[in-house]
Amino acid sequence: MARAGMPVTDRGDRGTVTAEVAVAFPAVVALLGVVLAAAALGVSQLRIEEAARAGAREIMRGESSAAAAATARRIAGGDTQFAVHPEGGYSIVTVTTSVDVPVLDLFSIDLSARAVALPEQL
Repeated sequence: MARAGMPVTDRGDRGTVTAEVAVAFPAVVALLGVVLAAAALGVSQLRIEEAARAGAREIMRGESSAAAAATARRIAGGDTQFAVHPEGGYSIVTVTTSVDVPVLDLFSIDLSARAVALPEQL
C-alpha cells in the first residue's frame, strides 16, 4: 500500500527496453548488411553493363574483337569473360563475371550484360 505523497514505482518492467534492443540490434545489423550487399551488386551490374556497351561501340566502329575485349575488361575489371556473337548483321556482345557478395562473403553471384551493335559500313 502506497503512502500519501510517496510516488508509486513499479520495478517489474525495469530493463525490458534493454533486452528488446539487445534482441533487435543484430536483426538491424543483418538487414543493413543485406542492403549494402544489394547496393554493391547493383553497382557491379552497372559496371558490367557499361563494359558491354563499350565493347559493342568498339565492334560498331570496326575494331577487332580483341580490342573490344580489352576495353570491356578494362572497364569491368577482375575476371571477366567477353564474347561476341554475330547474328543477322548485328554483333551481340556479352560480358560475364562472377562477383563475391560483399559484406556477407558467403557466396558469389554471376552477373552478365549484353549489348547489340550494328557494325558501321564504310
